[in-house]
Amino acid sequence: MAEKQKIYFISDIHLGAPALNNNRERELLFASWLDEIETDVSELFLMGDIFDFWYEYKKVVPRGFTRILGRLANLTDRGIPVHFFTGNHDMWVYDYLAEETGIQVHHNYMVHDICGKKFFLAHGDGLDASDKGYIFLKKIFTNNSMRWLFSRLHPNFAFYIAHKWSASSRLSKSDYEQEYVADKDGMYKFAAEFIKTNPVDYFVMGHRHQLVNKKMNEKTSFVLLGDWIKMFSYGVFDGNNFELKTYKDKAKA
Repeated sequence: MAEKQKIYFISDIHLGAPALNNNRERELLFASWLDEIETDVSELFLMGDIFDFWYEYKKVVPRGFTRILGRLANLTDRGIPVHFFTGNHDMWVYDYLAEETGIQVHHNYMVHDICGKKFFLAHGDGLDASDKGYIFLKKIFTNNSMRWLFSRLHPNFAFYIAHKWSASSRLSKSDYEQEYVADKDGMYKFAAEFIKTNPVDYFVMGHRHQLVNKKMNEKTSFVLLGDWIKMFSYGVFDGNNFELKTYKDKAKA
């Protein structure tokens, strides 16, 4: 990696979330962040739930987000790899983003080598074995027959249903004040089991809307990227060190 170039990681922006009343402000802030990292980014990882809901029909995609899609296309046009990991809110990404913006879409976790360090990369949903309810729901959401049936709905009605579901999700609840203990998290427990047979330097995930950089042992760190609802946070790796940062600290939502 060339001097001064950096790898950036960001998650849980939830663009267009019906439970929030500051979507335009957050989108503009995210666009501003993309403009600022343009000078030193060598690779960008979008770690899931970038959109609060995304579903692609064969000829129809969600309206909006043109500022963001244009900036992502500008990065890939310059030869900068941009990775998009599907989350539990935007798991229905198919080929539109890849074809229109040039990003690389990942539907499963990936172990990726960056500057000699092994990164386990995923949104994180479905890794907590104790969350049986969500694991069952994810099987339904990713079932090909269910997707086919959903795509038969008129987009206006389909998006209405999806936004009603999203509005009742935890985004509209103030769970940020609840104490988070990494060691008790099912995602952390997954990571602890994984490294018994697969050495990893960094687990980097989102999903929990928590900001965590915890050493699991001398070699491995467990990282959660926070969100762009309350924290406006992101991760950056310079080839030697991984840091969690906030953009325009105390950014107004």
